[in-house]
Amino acid sequence: MNDPLVARMRGFGTTIFAEMSALAVRTGSINLGQGFPDTDGPAAMLERAASAVREGHNQYPPGPGVPELRQAVSEHRKEHYGLAYDPDGEILVTVGATEAVAASVLALCEPGDEVIAFEPYYDSYAAAIALAGAVLRPVTLRPDGGRFTFDPAELRAAVSPRTRAILVNSPHNPTGTVLTRAELEEIADLCRERDLVAVTDEVYEHLTFDGVEHVPLATFPGMRERTVTISSAGKTFSVTGWKTGWVCAPPELVRAVQTVKQFLTFTAAAPWQLAVAHGLRHEMEWVAALRDGLQAKRDRLGAGLAAAGFDVYRPAGTYFVQADIRPLGLADGLALTRDLPSLAGVVAIPTQVFYARPERGAHFVRFAFCKKDEVIDEAVHRLTRLGKTEGDAE
Repeated sequence: MNDPLVARMRGFGTTIFAEMSALAVRTGSINLGQGFPDTDGPAAMLERAASAVREGHNQYPPGPGVPELRQAVSEHRKEHYGLAYDPDGEILVTVGATEAVAASVLALCEPGDEVIAFEPYYDSYAAAIALAGAVLRPVTLRPDGGRFTFDPAELRAAVSPRTRAILVNSPHNPTGTVLTRAELEEIADLCRERDLVAVTDEVYEHLTFDGVEHVPLATFPGMRERTVTISSAGKTFSVTGWKTGWVCAPPELVRAVQTVKQFLTFTAAAPWQLAVAHGLRHEMEWVAALRDGLQAKRDRLGAGLAAAGFDVYRPAGTYFVQADIRPLGLADGLALTRDLPSLAGVVAIPTQVFYARPERGAHFVRFAFCKKDEVIDEAVHRLTRLGKTEGDAE
């Protein structure tokens, strides 16, 4: 039989996260690849999930999400960003942010429509665009002054008469950059001028460092009515396995996304929704402490990688550090990460897989710092072997 997979999905295969996590298990390596923490979320929130199960919240909840969570999300957006969303019609609970992105693209894009995304991008973006039969138009983020940013002229040049939407991820995975107000204004200007819909992935919204501010694109003039904002409990509360996310948007956009979402998963698990509602209302101090702890872990891993010979970019947010491997005399991040378990007993992610044009990111490797300090220290200790090995080889 010929390959039964539809042609538009044949270039995707197994995700790099599944491949590298399996490699970590198979080799007994430290997994600094996939972005999940090795500690749990706030105890009271976990107990709320357990009590929800015991209380019998184990059947289908309402399709848009349980009212308690939609109300908590509405309160959260108003308190933190001054954005008012009606919990009945402007908020939709999803099975994580990945489903929210996919449902949004499928709902809003016709075959042949173009979607702009900043590369390197989270790998599900390209897959969702392909599923919709749409066309990805990448705009490259490049290092400038110690952080990754885009050229406004390149962004404008990427727009064509077929452009329907722009996918914006800030804080940005995998570079760790947090878009500035000036950068967001460039995006907002373009959306208003060309009548584009913005789909914003803001799952790391509370995990920014050094006092850097996260600014939702929907707060800019004329953007609330054309923005689908996506958030998630997974990163905010260290419960990535709960897969509980949400969409905030005007009613017509929420209706469109829900029309697709209902035929993907119909609804999301009720116990987690009730627990996340508790988290948004009562655990934001815990989140602030998490952010401070992650900032220290970022510095811990960054210093260790620099000592091991990498050129390190200091992220302003997320779980991830970008490391340039060229100072080690290397140029192919994919080859390095596949060899890294045997060379050093550590797993990382090659950044080039997040590019439409992999050669632009071939020399970058992504390391996750959302791990216990002792795990980071052991990984750094092991990575020092890499520099020695490369030096011996020379």
